[in-house]
Amino acid sequence: MIRRTKIIATLGPATDSPEMIGRLLDAGMNIARLNMSHSAHDWVRKTVKYLREAAAARNIPVGILMDTQGPSIRTGNLPVPLDLQPGQAFTFTVRGEKSEELYSVDVNYDNFINDIHVGDTVLLDNGDIRMKVISKEGNHIRCEVLTPGKLGSRRHINLPGVKVSLPPLTAKDLQDIALGVEMGVDYIALSFVREASDLRELRAQLSEAKRPPLVIAKIEDQQAVKNISSIIAEADAVMVARGDLGIECPYEELPIIQRKVVKACLRLGKPVIVATHMLESMIHSPMPTRAEITDVANAVYEQSDAIMLSGETTVGKYPIQCVEVFDRIARRIERSGGANYHQKAELVTARQKLIKSAVVMGDQLLAEAIIVFTRRGTMARYASWLRPQHSCVLAICEDSGVAEQLTLNWGVRAMVYSFDYERSEITVERTLASLLEKGILHKGNTVVIVSPITSGEQMFDAVQMRVL
Repeated sequence: MIRRTKIIATLGPATDSPEMIGRLLDAGMNIARLNMSHSAHDWVRKTVKYLREAAAARNIPVGILMDTQGPSIRTGNLPVPLDLQPGQAFTFTVRGEKSEELYSVDVNYDNFINDIHVGDTVLLDNGDIRMKVISKEGNHIRCEVLTPGKLGSRRHINLPGVKVSLPPLTAKDLQDIALGVEMGVDYIALSFVREASDLRELRAQLSEAKRPPLVIAKIEDQQAVKNISSIIAEADAVMVARGDLGIECPYEELPIIQRKVVKACLRLGKPVIVATHMLESMIHSPMPTRAEITDVANAVYEQSDAIMLSGETTVGKYPIQCVEVFDRIARRIERSGGANYHQKAELVTARQKLIKSAVVMGDQLLAEAIIVFTRRGTMARYASWLRPQHSCVLAICEDSGVAEQLTLNWGVRAMVYSFDYERSEITVERTLASLLEKGILHKGNTVVIVSPITSGEQMFDAVQMRVL
């Protein structure tokens, strides 16, 4: 049985060679993530080439996910790191102003002073340093340090609960997105999505693409959680990005938010990714902690479409082992059942309901596979959404680009075959024979087939059962 939960691995210095990319694919990576916060364009061009070559050599599709840096608020440069202690005063400045005080730094966002208010909390360097705003004057914001820490240059600033007026796409993001379209990446993830209009702005940038990448909304702050329904409706997929989300929201709320987002995605039929800190200890250790094992197992039990590795595979010592750990945990948990949130799926169209009938048939017949002949991937995505209990979803695609854009969907194994729509029965028979010959299907087993059929000059979708 194939693993249903997909694995996303971020590429970096530890994994960007052709050899390591091949080993990641062999270990079970389905999608490679390119983090544009740390990636030069020449590196992207080289790495995409390696990925496509490695996938072609193995005759499998690989998805490529470009993750934008997004609008971020950062401190400026410091001549030396500052040792901060609770009770100290600290000053932020904007618009090029400087402070004569030792404990001060400028900020790259001019409206920082307008968005923030007295009493607000300021978090720096992934939440390691905590401050409270005590006064604002001119271009200066005066804070009290609440927790000790060492502040270096260009550190990220989080403002929990503060609605910031940053644009959804920066000049860097626009350049990176243009590169992604040029290189034919399959997914673009938009960082720090706050509302559905942010995603529409990204789609406008992709409108001229021959094959537009699918759009992933990263849920990273309280405003995104507040607008989650409209964001999910607009996105092609959603990522629960628990790094910034765990800083922006009270940490005890994080498991509740994750489950809420997964449930909503499975109700509305949008793929969902659980990401960040899943095997963080394995950056340095060959074994995961027991808590990490349980965390990964929970995401698989919730039937998330994908789980993601970040630092574990970019700079970690054990990148291949991390993918193998994901694979091992996912396979075991999938055999034990899932949360079945898809049972509340809101099916609207006739084609969605037709696919439900195919999935129900597959479940009742214990079918080896639900074979979906799909031109754009839509029907295969519907089958994945409804989480077949016993069958994998074999998506038969005409185009390799469609197969690559199905690498995110739970339970889908996509492969490329030529279609003859005027002789659909011949296409089905030829495909079944090939799948049997390759050992993907097995004689004596039952399959459910969703395929177009022609009647006169009209084409219809049909569901049929076959015993091989």
